[in-house]
Amino acid sequence: MKVLGLIGGLTWEATAGYYETINLRVRAKLGGFHSARCTIYSFDLSDIVTRQLVGEWDETERLMEVAGESLKDAGVDAIIICTNTMHKSATAVEKASGLPVLHIADATAERVKAKGITKIGLLGTIFTMEEDFYKERLIDKYGLEVILPDKKQRQHVHHIIYDELCQGVVSDTSRADYVEIIKSMEKAGAEGIILGCTEIGLLIQQKDVDLPLFDTVTIHAEWAADWALEGDTKSIHHVTAV
Repeated sequence: MKVLGLIGGLTWEATAGYYETINLRVRAKLGGFHSARCTIYSFDLSDIVTRQLVGEWDETERLMEVAGESLKDAGVDAIIICTNTMHKSATAVEKASGLPVLHIADATAERVKAKGITKIGLLGTIFTMEEDFYKERLIDKYGLEVILPDKKQRQHVHHIIYDELCQGVVSDTSRADYVEIIKSMEKAGAEGIILGCTEIGLLIQQKDVDLPLFDTVTIHAEWAADWALEGDTKSIHHVTAV
């Protein structure tokens, strides 16, 4: 079994979900006393968010590079960034560490395509929804058509993530708002929805909506666990392989 390096704390709730899912996957595959071999580098989320919100992306990238270098020094075989938005720094982490980054968009796109879906809705932070580092990977590499909420809805989705979910607040009112946004995306042609922020799964679950949901925490964690168990590097797409 290979050793996974998790860049976490982005949020700690999402990282806990990764840790649990990876270990459940290993237990299901190997049984007995088996659990995952992994190391977690956990950020103080404030160090990242305070820089994100004022556009200091060079600073956040350097922090991510340090995390990747630390995990390399710890002897891991591959890195999992336990958040969608900070995959903005995935290429930098891979270069700084010299290790493969198991990309969340690759894991998610493969699961979406396996369901026969070609038009996929994307929810996440403004950065994930509007910038190219994530959605263009879905489009260019996997041929998916990505459907976004309208601008006002995107701002509301982003607000709920940062002002509520990332601070441990789960609101019924916000859940209802997300459900309505998802319905509008369905009307726009979405055949499924990517929960492209690792905290959205705290708010929205499959029972809340009709469209199939793709929870990136579960998908990414299972994919990483399978890689660690199989050791099949040919099946994993490095950041630099775009």
